[in-house]
This record gives sequence, C-alpha cells and structure tokens, in this order.
Amino acid sequence: MTYLKRKADYYLQEWKNNSDRYPLIIKGARQVGKTETIRRFAKSNYKNIIEINFITEPKYKSIIEEGFAVESIVRLISRIDPTKQFKENETLIFFDEIQDFPEIATALKFFKENGKYDVICSGSLLGVQYHRIASISVGYKTDYQMFSMDFEEFLWAKGYSDKDISDMLSHMLKEKAFTEIEYQVYSNLFLEYCILGGMPNIVSTYIEKGTFEGSLALQRQLNNDYENDIVKYAEGLDKAKILSVYQSIPAQLAKENRKFQYSKVSKGGRAKEYMGCVEWLKNAGLVNVCYCLGFAELPLKGNIDDSKFKVYMADTGILISNLDDESQIDLRANKNMGIYK
Repeated sequence: MTYLKRKADYYLQEWKNNSDRYPLIIKGARQVGKTETIRRFAKSNYKNIIEINFITEPKYKSIIEEGFAVESIVRLISRIDPTKQFKENETLIFFDEIQDFPEIATALKFFKENGKYDVICSGSLLGVQYHRIASISVGYKTDYQMFSMDFEEFLWAKGYSDKDISDMLSHMLKEKAFTEIEYQVYSNLFLEYCILGGMPNIVSTYIEKGTFEGSLALQRQLNNDYENDIVKYAEGLDKAKILSVYQSIPAQLAKENRKFQYSKVSKGGRAKEYMGCVEWLKNAGLVNVCYCLGFAELPLKGNIDDSKFKVYMADTGILISNLDDESQIDLRANKNMGIYK
C-alpha cells in the first residue's frame, strides 16, 4: 500500500537533526499511522533498526527483569533474539504498542543518559496508561501527539502541491472569492475528506481504487476496535459508562444542543457520574472536547465555562460511519451535511 506523506515526517526529521534529542514517545489513537510513519523515517535515517512490538511479541516484557539500565535491556533483548544488532550511534530502538507494557517508559531516562542509541516509543491510549508507570522519565523524554490526517495531508494524498494548497489558504485568509470551478472542486474535495476521514489505510485504499468501495466497512470495523479498546483498557471507571458516552456522541451532535448533555447518555445522568468518562475518552485520543467561552478574550483558557462543552469524535469518517442510513444518504447523494456541518 502506498505511503502517504504526513506532517509527522517533518517533525521526526527535525527531531533527528537535533544533536541533543531525547527519547521520543509518539501517542495517538489506533490506526492514525504511527507505526508506518516511524518505520519509513527509520529506514531513511538509520543503518540499524530494532523493532519490538509488545502485543505481538509479549516475550520482550521480560527485558526489564534485571532493572532499567541500558546495558541490561540490550543484553536481554539480544538473549531473546541473537540476530538483533546494536551498533552504537547507528541504531534506532523502536518500542511499539507500549500501552501493553508502559513500564518500558521508565527506561527512557537511562537511554538518554547512556546516549548510544536513539529510542522511539509508540502506542495508543497512552494518555490513560501512564498511571501504570512507576516513573515516566520526566525531563528525559519528548512527547508527540499524532492524529488522523487533516485536510492538508488529504490534499497531498490527492496529488495537490504545496503551491495549490497555499493558494487555497491565501484565498480564505484574504477573503477572496474562489472562481465557480475552484469552488466546486474544493467543495467536493472537502466533502470527500469529511466522508472518508483521515485514517491513512482508508484514504490510501480510496486513492488506489478511485472509489469509496469498502470505506464504510473499514470505518465501522475501526469503530468496533475502539469500543473493544475501551472495554480492554478502561480501569477504575465504569467501562459501560465510558462506552455509553462514546456511543452517544452522534446523537448528541444531531441535536440543537448548546452543550453535551449527560441526561442524553442515560435518563437522569449527571456530570459527577460521567465527567471522568469524557476525560478518559479525551486522554485516549478518541474524542475532542470543545469548551464554551464566557468571553471571547485572551487568555482563552481563563474564560472557559467548564460546565458547557461539546464532544466530537476525533475523526470525521468515524462519525459518518455512526450515522443512520438516512443521514448518510443525504450526505453522500445530496451533499448535505445538515446539522453535522
């Protein structure tokens, strides 16, 4: 499958060019493209790559049994797989799916102090998993959040140049009207993006086939995976309540509500019962929370009304896949986003 250019590519290159770089943790929801982006970067920048996936290779969870010293971890990795080579100053160690073994993050401090190997960690739901880590190497790591593809990245995938995109943005900033043809082309592109969302696998399939074939099935499967993750990883909170909040989002957005209403999640539902659920979903990267401002003045955070907010799914394609058939037909056939706009 064709690799799609991401803004994270530029970030990773800047990180590599920094001589005082810290171990990097790339966070993001499932399927936003973390692993493929890291692999492509690694192949272009390192002679030697050590990749360990803690879900598919749980045997590597034993690499901290003698502590967090770099020498011990390297030795135990090589004991499990003697073919792995550790060339100093030429090796990237890539720990993937660390949500299943967040304790490895404690070792990042020691990798930074050792300085012989670059380290990148990646995983989903990391925002809700840090409580399992004895020490998260504060001051010895860099965090980067990846999201699904934005509209600009979607335009790159469609073959539009930076100049095309810059011209489009310039029209908007200067409030200069598009020509009728430009407006039709760009409106259709934006509609395509809203329907597909920004999950790389879905966008890549669409680019290669030139049709929306299979996109809805992929979106719905991914949404099921998200719901399964909630059941698997939610700890200390009522999993059923978190799932109910997540599943209520499309219905909440379909109403003319000025704010997210817990009473719409369950009859008589109250903030004290569900507030932790919204925070969990936000930390997991599954939703975006938009707060109402008491006054549209700087500093914005100082004018937030904590009691009024709306909750959005982090990817438009996932939202679309959750709509009823009538709403989907109205959007796909009549190009009418309706209230979801």
